[in-house]
Amino acid sequence: MNKFFEAVANVFRIPDLRKRIFFTLGLLAIYRLGGHIPTPGIDANRLEEFFRQNQGSLFGFIDLFSGGMFRRLTVFALGIMPYITASIILQLLTVVVPTLEKLQKEGEIGRRKITQWTRYLTVGLALMQSFGIATALQSSDGNFVTNPGVGFVFMTMLSLTTGTAFIMWLGEQISERGIGNGMSLIIFAGIVVGLPSAMQNIYTNVFVTRQWNVIQMLVILIVMVFVIAFIVLVERGERRIPVQYAKRVVGRKMLGGQSTHMPLKVNAGGVIPVIFASSLLAFPQTLMQVPRLKDVQWVQDTLRAIGFAEPLYAVLFTAGIVFFCFFYVSIIFNPNEAAHNMQKYGGFIPGIRPGKNTAEYLNKILTKITVVGGLYLAILSLIPQIMISGIKLQHLPLIGNWIDNYFPRFLLDGLGVTFYFGGTSLLIVVGVAMDTVNQVEAQLIMRHYEGFTPRAGRIRGRRT
Repeated sequence: MNKFFEAVANVFRIPDLRKRIFFTLGLLAIYRLGGHIPTPGIDANRLEEFFRQNQGSLFGFIDLFSGGMFRRLTVFALGIMPYITASIILQLLTVVVPTLEKLQKEGEIGRRKITQWTRYLTVGLALMQSFGIATALQSSDGNFVTNPGVGFVFMTMLSLTTGTAFIMWLGEQISERGIGNGMSLIIFAGIVVGLPSAMQNIYTNVFVTRQWNVIQMLVILIVMVFVIAFIVLVERGERRIPVQYAKRVVGRKMLGGQSTHMPLKVNAGGVIPVIFASSLLAFPQTLMQVPRLKDVQWVQDTLRAIGFAEPLYAVLFTAGIVFFCFFYVSIIFNPNEAAHNMQKYGGFIPGIRPGKNTAEYLNKILTKITVVGGLYLAILSLIPQIMISGIKLQHLPLIGNWIDNYFPRFLLDGLGVTFYFGGTSLLIVVGVAMDTVNQVEAQLIMRHYEGFTPRAGRIRGRRT
């Protein structure tokens, strides 16, 4: 423990590192300050009540990534979601558009060009989303708009798009001149800001309203610690494939002959498969609010069957996460290309023939760990959901009544925990914290200081 506190003290002894940390904290403070500036012409109280009633829909999902700003429709209401969407779109297009694929392989110049296109696409998406929000607010029956009209639509588009562009600039400045990944830290700040109110809610439920007893509170805290430890364990997990490089004669020198390994992450997709699956399943819940569909009984029954905490929702959610894990990993890692590059530089996997056999071997290993990574993400996301709302197994046909009589109520109805136990939010918080600590430790080691865990070696983040 003394080593840890000494490492923390060393962080503030290094002028450049200290400046980077304070710069990052300052920009995050500006981001939180902008989250309290409301968009003109909105009745914030009515809008927040609407969001409270639609937490399981797409609106609640977007509100998570904006740190609660979307429900108040502040100038930062869109948050970083347009930038994330633009980045994902361009990353997917890289596979099918030869120009983007060529730019990605050009190094720093190509990456700058793709970053510039990402900015333009972010502004375009923000304009479309803000126009849709303004139009939907005007046409809704909730009387959210105080002065509807063309002026309100234009002002809303200008406010929300400018806010998104400013957040994007803040994130880029943090990545360039601060510490950690700016976009990830902005999402991190938006999620963590709800921690004090969540702790107050637990205190109220245990000691004021006495809805929970002390044992329930301890169970909740133990599960939370277990989930965080589980995330850290799997996020650091990787399959190391041994690679041997043959000796080569270059000029008068003998090169090669070294043994190394190729690390394949268990969760290579990070939180992106969860985001894709969650947004896909949240969209039908948003359709339940469409006036024309409210009167169609079979549509409402279908949407209710795939609602939050329903058994079908859990099945589709798990299948969606596993599918998007394979989809995303197939984009970021190509076994054929990896095998070709390995053969090009004289490398081979012991016991495996170079070329096609190596590609098939890598694909087989990647398939196994991707299944494990997908199931890990599904379990991580479903456990908190069961704690919050349970899983409505009593709604199953034929055996629903028997389950309702004999299964424990906490499993069927949940504990009603209004806390940030969502699997997506926990994965982001823990993952970003690991990456940031890893960067701080790298700065310490580079300046000949010991890291946070000198005996255990350097901390590995998700991207190490």
